[in-house]
Amino acid sequence: MAEIRSAGPATLSRQPVWLKLAHGTGAAAFGIKNNGFDYFLLLFYGTVVGLEPGLVGLAILIALVFDAISDPLVGYWSDNFRSRWGRRHPFMYAAAIPVALSYFLLWNPPDWGDTGLFLYLTCLAVLIRTFITFYETPSSALIPELTQDYEERTSMQSYRLFFGWSGGNLMSVLMFGVLLTGPLGLRDREAFATYGVIASALILSAILISAVGTHHRIPQLHRPVETGERYSVRRIFREMIETLSERSFIALFFATVLFSVATGLYAALAFLILNYFWGFNEFQIFIWTCTVFFSALLGFLIAPWITRRLGKKPATIVLGLLAFTIQPLPILLRLAGVMPENGDPVLFPLVLAINVLDLALIIAVQAVSYSMIADLVESNQLKTGRRSEGVYYAAITFTRKTTQGLGVLAAGLILSAVAFPEGADPASVDPDTLWWLGAFYAPSALVLWMGALYCLTRYRIDKAGHEANLRRLAGR
Repeated sequence: MAEIRSAGPATLSRQPVWLKLAHGTGAAAFGIKNNGFDYFLLLFYGTVVGLEPGLVGLAILIALVFDAISDPLVGYWSDNFRSRWGRRHPFMYAAAIPVALSYFLLWNPPDWGDTGLFLYLTCLAVLIRTFITFYETPSSALIPELTQDYEERTSMQSYRLFFGWSGGNLMSVLMFGVLLTGPLGLRDREAFATYGVIASALILSAILISAVGTHHRIPQLHRPVETGERYSVRRIFREMIETLSERSFIALFFATVLFSVATGLYAALAFLILNYFWGFNEFQIFIWTCTVFFSALLGFLIAPWITRRLGKKPATIVLGLLAFTIQPLPILLRLAGVMPENGDPVLFPLVLAINVLDLALIIAVQAVSYSMIADLVESNQLKTGRRSEGVYYAAITFTRKTTQGLGVLAAGLILSAVAFPEGADPASVDPDTLWWLGAFYAPSALVLWMGALYCLTRYRIDKAGHEANLRRLAGR
């Protein structure tokens, strides 16, 4: 059985704000990358570059298959890596330039045919998602190492979610508010090339700020101790299965998968819903995008506050019941004929206000539920003698990436089911088609959200249990 040399007492204390800022800033890299894949990749390659949209989806699916293999291996490697810079930081530093360079190349493709472009996109999608795992998994895994405090872990996760959402949304605001405002609009290839330069520079900066800002804590972090057992494929998979078989983890894993699919479904249909279903114009959609910053800030404030008062699992369930009933409610009310008609001056501020609050609750749910992963580490350590933060967070990183796979697939199935016309003017779409779009989307999202909440009810570690685990480990 592997052993872990314990960290110093500093891991028990609350962390200074500047450290949370440094550590949280790094999540902007993942947010920018995810935002690009969610909102712009299909648009760019399918419309601007001219690659068959089905091939774009296939390239993303292939990258997802590679993720299923590479993510847990990277997590396991970072759990057991030995260096003078500890277990995590060598991966974080090593990822900085490769992920920034590959992301730049993604938005500056050569003028090749469909086969060449498909291979180019596939290779870069695999590289980007692998490199971002080399950063995101070890960086996220620092949370349970930097603090053992139950509430403080939620606070640190809230910083990461705030910067992740804000970083990604910053690029959407930049695209729709500045870069894509020229005469070519969404077909402006130079605008996407400029986006690639800016996004890559921000990704590189975010990773380096996070790595350098937490570097001084390396001596206080946990370090694996060699047990004499040789590494082998059998040992690696045996230990990963042993780690991931924790019942509370399984509950969180499936909950996060459902969360991610629901988020991906929303992201894939967001602009169609706004433009066609609600009839909002480009300026209103731009304002809508800007308000995500307010939602991120509210979610950042709500998550630690409610964790202190209710505990993590009750907080997640309460927030989730509020968020996931509010989220489809405007659409369901429209289907019932209760909401104002499109073009009514009351409609936009009403739907916008509901979305700002609802998105804040969803971000808070994510922050609290992701912080529950940290509390699994000590529970698993008692059983196995190993600290497997990397394996746990790699699994969650993978589930978050499913938003580009299963979520987009679900959106495509809905659009096919309602026979939604491609490139049609919003005013020309049959009202029955829009009604069925809402009728398929709202219940689908509701089922996914509620399924995730049900999975979370199977999680078993509360504050008292976590503190009991810490006492048992100290007694060893």
